Amino acid sequence: MKFILFAEGHTEKRALPAFLKRWLDPRLREPVGLKVVRFEGWADYLHDIAKKVALHLDPPEGQDVIAAIGLIDLYGPTIYPSSHTSVAQRLSWGQAHFNSLVGNARFHQHFAVHETEAWLFSEPHIFPVNLPAGCTNPETIDSNRPPARLLNELYRTQLKRPYKKVVDGFNLFSRLAPDVAADRCPYLNLLLQDMLASARSAGL
Repeated sequence: MKFILFAEGHTEKRALPAFLKRWLDPRLREPVGLKVVRFEGWADYLHDIAKKVALHLDPPEGQDVIAAIGLIDLYGPTIYPSSHTSVAQRLSWGQAHFNSLVGNARFHQHFAVHETEAWLFSEPHIFPVNLPAGCTNPETIDSNRPPARLLNELYRTQLKRPYKKVVDGFNLFSRLAPDVAADRCPYLNLLLQDMLASARSAGL
């Protein structure tokens, strides 16, 4: 049995399946499958998520699917109500919006706060650059200076080259311990716990 992960970038497609399975599989009776469906950013996700979820959950494709997991960055989308400025407000609104848009109980919307790159800051030693102070709580690296932008600045300053999201991100995620990241990133932990509960309910 498997999860379908709906995500918005090349880094997520390459790096997240192995990263998530390193946390999930040891907690299950048998390994779980994880297929990624990639979108071209959040606008493409907004436009096509309902159609693609239906395509992957309807029979025969969906017969062995535990759940469809939506994952996009909290940073980036411009669809939040103007009055919703806090993480909690945007998360609550965003989850309700996409879950309603899809309209399928097997679809669970989650967000990376504020980007999936934030999870990497859980282990400073995996980077080839020195991180600034204030990165001890990765999910607080916010929209004013989002994680990928911060990494690009650090790489340009210290390594004299840009941060390459697909190549560098993949290499960093392969070194990141998911247990450490889950401990230091509460919203990541919510995603993992949701997937674990769903897999166990499916008998894994």
